[in-house]
Amino acid sequence: MANIERKGTFKVEYLQKIEREIQECWEREKVFEEDAPLTPKKSEDEKYFCNFPYPYMNGRLHLGHTFSLSKCEFAVRYQRLKGKRASVIFPFGFHCTGMPIKACADKLKREMELYGFPPKFPEDEDVKIVNDEDDVIPKDKSKGKKSKAVAKTASAKYQWQIMHSLGLEDNEIKKFANAEYWLEYFPPLAVKDLTRLGIHTDWRRTFITTDANPFYDSFIRWQYIRLKERNKIEFGKRYTIYSVRDGQPCMDHDRSSGEGVGPQEYVLVKMRILQPYPPKLRSVSPKPIFLVAATLRPETMYGQTNCWVGPDIKYIAFETKNNEVFICTRRAARNMAYQGLTKIDGQVDEIAELLGQAKERGVVTSVPSDSPDDYAALVDLKKKQPFREKYGITDEMVLPYEPIPILNIPEFGDLAAVTVYEKLKIQSQNDKEKLLEAKQMVYLKGFYDGIMLVGEHKGKKIQDIKKAIQKTLVDRNEATIYYEPEKTVMSRSGDECVVALCDQWFINYGEEKWKKQAMNALENINTYHEEVKRNFVSSLNWLHEYACSRTYGLGTKLPWDESWLIESLSDSTIYMAYYTVAHLLQGNSFKGDKPNVLGIQADQLTPEVWDYVFFKDAKYPQNCRIKKESLDPNET
Repeated sequence: MANIERKGTFKVEYLQKIEREIQECWEREKVFEEDAPLTPKKSEDEKYFCNFPYPYMNGRLHLGHTFSLSKCEFAVRYQRLKGKRASVIFPFGFHCTGMPIKACADKLKREMELYGFPPKFPEDEDVKIVNDEDDVIPKDKSKGKKSKAVAKTASAKYQWQIMHSLGLEDNEIKKFANAEYWLEYFPPLAVKDLTRLGIHTDWRRTFITTDANPFYDSFIRWQYIRLKERNKIEFGKRYTIYSVRDGQPCMDHDRSSGEGVGPQEYVLVKMRILQPYPPKLRSVSPKPIFLVAATLRPETMYGQTNCWVGPDIKYIAFETKNNEVFICTRRAARNMAYQGLTKIDGQVDEIAELLGQAKERGVVTSVPSDSPDDYAALVDLKKKQPFREKYGITDEMVLPYEPIPILNIPEFGDLAAVTVYEKLKIQSQNDKEKLLEAKQMVYLKGFYDGIMLVGEHKGKKIQDIKKAIQKTLVDRNEATIYYEPEKTVMSRSGDECVVALCDQWFINYGEEKWKKQAMNALENINTYHEEVKRNFVSSLNWLHEYACSRTYGLGTKLPWDESWLIESLSDSTIYMAYYTVAHLLQGNSFKGDKPNVLGIQADQLTPEVWDYVFFKDAKYPQNCRIKKESLDPNET
């Protein structure tokens, strides 16, 4: 297509001139600065509050923000056109809590320490992208489909180079090694960009989070004091995605990849090695040695014929806290070290390094009756003597063994893997696409419709007795509970995360009484679409304990234990309420470091004062250092 030259820019410039003039008029007339009326509205329909999830201040706003923001902006303008001019509030704050800013600042420090100032980086290395295999095994429904929980993968970059891409010079970038500088630099630019965009916002109500803003800090401390008093916050050990480098749980906001990935529970089946032990392991005798294999299907252990190990990659033997020796991959051992399975938390006492690893966890159980992959491999070993000889597998290790019927699946019978193998005419374990199809056919149907044929749970559905079988194996010391991340998770500090059993403060969202109150509240909300309501119900049903504390980053300290910070999502649940009073406290500043219209100091905002502000039945607190008329404008 031929290039079309623009004849001139007069029309564009003229429109931009009109735009600037109107925006200057809005600013001059303070059109969007709305105060609550002193008399209550006659109807809820007379007022309108709009909230945009406050953006995180580790960079400039971008086109994605604009797209999402356009929906709020449309709604606000529409409500104003309906005549609600004096009752439409659209505030806009900025989120700084959490790990990302601190992690980026610390990266810049490390890069200057390692590579000087300005840094001289080595040549870029290729980045290996790891794709997880399709997973058809049913897992925890709480970690099901999530609209924004797709793991992100990006090429590696130095933080300094990222800052360069924002148009910053070296001398300016150096200042960002101080985390507080991010809070000074980006919020004003965001306001400038949003103002130029022309959004209908009351900028008196803007603020930043963290203890850099003592007013918002006081508000969040009040929230958590009251939650703890109501026994909504508890302390204990929980399995959590954990960054070893950062020394703390790694939540979604703290990850460079793996957003939405949670801990996945496995049953770690222990398969005892018979004596005499091989030479490398004789020194541990008489301690028992186990090959350990993680499985999502403990009920199939009734039909295990063998286990698989691969011949080419190294794995290790290490001692556990129970004076047993486990053999698995180094990666799996690293996870176990943070789950109370080793003598010293975070430390793996390696005894020997050995050859042989299969799949992901190093040792994999084989159940050819119900696993198409296992049956295909067993058939290949039986058919092909050279294949057996290649790996030193003798006839007596393979030929006598046949699949063992352990469960019945309607449509596939008592030997589902065999049925599907023959139905799809699978030729060998190299028929990857057919085997994946077979796996999808068998596993889901087996979980939901399978009936046990053996054991104490004979005649019962698999989905009803899986936990009971798991408990039996653990009680008999034939297995233990083990967790891994569902997929690879990389922290913003650059290390691969593990699952750790961590001491944490957590909010008990699963408390039945509280959940019932939330469900009742949902009934009174107009969600405008039934699917939206169903999504709310689904979220309320799977939400249980949520870790609300961390030890690294920026934020508000837990009032009763200041060695912990309140994590970045947990200080963002009721900030909409803060908007209603922010213009009276912030003094037209992000940090509240300028005098406000009421002359209130942050340290005067005790929990009792916040109660009086937000709780209808709360009394004016005794010994309050703030005048009653400042807290209750109706009495002025």
